[in-house]
Amino acid sequence: MSSLRGAFVTGQLQVHRDGYGFLLTKRPIEGIRGDVYIPPDAMKGAMHGDRVQVRIRRVVRGGRAEGEVVRVLQRAQTTVVGTFRIRRGRRWVVPADDRIQQWIEIPPGKEIPRESYAVDRIGAPEYRIESAEDLDGMVVTAEIIQFPKNREHPVGRIVEVLGRPDDFGIDVEIVIRKHHIPHRFPPQVLEQAQSIPSVIHHQDLAGRRDFRGLDVVTIDGETARDFDDAVWVDALPNGHFLLHVHIADVSHYVKPGTPIDREAAVRGNSVYFPDRAVPMLPLELSTGICSLNPGVDRLVVSVLLEIDRHGETVSEEFTRGVIRSVERMTYTNVHLILEGDRGLRERYRRLVERFEMMRELAMILYRRRQRRGAIDFDLPEPLIEFDEFGQMIGIQRSPRNIAHRIIEEFMLAANEAVARFLTERGYPMIYRVHEPPDPDKVMEFEEIAAQFGLSLEIPGLAVQRFTLTRRMGGGRKASMQILVPAEIEVSPKHYQRLIRKIEGKPEERIVSYLMLRSLKQARYSEKSLGHFALATDCYTHFTSPIRRYPDLIVHRILTACLDRRPAPYSESALRKIAEHCSMTERRADEAERELVELKKLEFMAERVGDEFEALIIHTTKHGFFVELEDLFVEGFVPIDTLPGDRFYYDEGSRRIVSRRTRRQYKVGDRVKVRLDRVDAVGRQLLFSVVGHG
Repeated sequence: MSSLRGAFVTGQLQVHRDGYGFLLTKRPIEGIRGDVYIPPDAMKGAMHGDRVQVRIRRVVRGGRAEGEVVRVLQRAQTTVVGTFRIRRGRRWVVPADDRIQQWIEIPPGKEIPRESYAVDRIGAPEYRIESAEDLDGMVVTAEIIQFPKNREHPVGRIVEVLGRPDDFGIDVEIVIRKHHIPHRFPPQVLEQAQSIPSVIHHQDLAGRRDFRGLDVVTIDGETARDFDDAVWVDALPNGHFLLHVHIADVSHYVKPGTPIDREAAVRGNSVYFPDRAVPMLPLELSTGICSLNPGVDRLVVSVLLEIDRHGETVSEEFTRGVIRSVERMTYTNVHLILEGDRGLRERYRRLVERFEMMRELAMILYRRRQRRGAIDFDLPEPLIEFDEFGQMIGIQRSPRNIAHRIIEEFMLAANEAVARFLTERGYPMIYRVHEPPDPDKVMEFEEIAAQFGLSLEIPGLAVQRFTLTRRMGGGRKASMQILVPAEIEVSPKHYQRLIRKIEGKPEERIVSYLMLRSLKQARYSEKSLGHFALATDCYTHFTSPIRRYPDLIVHRILTACLDRRPAPYSESALRKIAEHCSMTERRADEAERELVELKKLEFMAERVGDEFEALIIHTTKHGFFVELEDLFVEGFVPIDTLPGDRFYYDEGSRRIVSRRTRRQYKVGDRVKVRLDRVDAVGRQLLFSVVGHG
């Protein structure tokens, strides 16, 4: 351990709102367990997200390391969104992101942006800013013109005025800028998009298969505006199925190195919020000429698969084509048709048999994936409901039905077919990978699952248990078990079996959530590392080129292969694209999740004092987290608010235990809670227990 003292390591600085931080590195540091801790006094002017060089100050027993920043290699925060404040004659921007610890000082003359009006957005009031006093309390964007050294403040200038904190839609604007999501297309991008013809010309059809005579359909959600994929299924005389998956040929319009391509590469993906989207491509493409809208000709790249009754692909073909979608179907309507809705079956009578074949094939493909061990977490997503004025009125669990299963199975089949086809031909590729979970995470899940009498049942799992005893207050002794796993080989089938075992049971939601937390995050890679959750050794993303840049890259590789042209990308180029798009995907997920949480806080603020049935989903030494049963909302119950006695957290059992009565709170328990407070700063709902389930 002493040999690491004084060593230098580089990585990304992640700052906690309490002032300390951690150094995140791409690969584990040999001899160090976890991330390097950076105390508040060792930041040396570095800000959240910066790429920094850190010197290791000490490594303690167990491999935990502490370091100090010695150099900032790359700044992450060139602009900061926050609230403009005037304090004692000085002007400041207080960052909306509480991980940015430093206020931004705005010197005299730097307060008024060149454009003195609020950002243009639907429903936004118009403000004219003529003095710094007019800005006080408003939400603004500041550009940093001088970065801090040690404990100094950054210096900036105001570049954008967003409006008042309570303006409609301001929360989305803040989240977009807080996560540095590109949201304005440069003029040259818009100019190129507007120059692209909005209809298909005869010369565009050269060398393409004509699928316009088939009753191809799109199936999407009610609010979808961009349609990447269309499908068609038929029964063959030999009893097999013929599946067509037609994907928008974005690569025909977006050529490498063009303004639209460069901007799409920067964005990486579209970002979807409850009431709007930040598209990867300009609307002229994303909802126009590239979108597979009904009743119009559209260019596609098609995957044609012959699939037998066991779900095995017998033959495959990949081709450029042209389609004319006959209907823009929704998941709800297809589901109702298959459930026997008379009105819809009559309305779409020429498609009913086609949908029934789709259902049959989808279930065959699903059962095949289940046989090979694929994990199918059917966790519901929150669905935010708005009234006609754009105000949030409720939160529901987003429904999933057989129509979702149809599209999911067909897209998975197409993605896997394209990945194998290109890999077998030796083309450098960008893959969608999901690596096996870390043994520590598996063991952590096993400990919690044991409280429900459950286990992944991994054969040969050997665990050494060490029991430590420590003295608690009042002379009590508490034991803590330390689990040290042996080498384990976990497969997706272990997870799959447990999912089947808990299906339909009260603990299904919480155990599935905990299982998901034990797994790694999927990402993009230039290497085929397999996809653990899908139980496949070769997978890619191909079916959404309107909204994901890696899919557009795969389209270019596939069409190069079909044309017998050289590979369009080197492995090193694909590595950079994969790393960047993995980052933009995480950024989008974080932004989408944060906005949903903000909407929930706003919705619950009017329900302080109300009581709810809830489920305990996580315990800590400070209290426990609950999820409300009738709403897709989480909150926290502080340990010092628990009624009837004083409680402590038992680390060995991960339970909160009463000192006198021995009453316990554990994961999976049902409780009745009252909403006491909405912590707007900490962005947390605080509850207290008023009864037990």
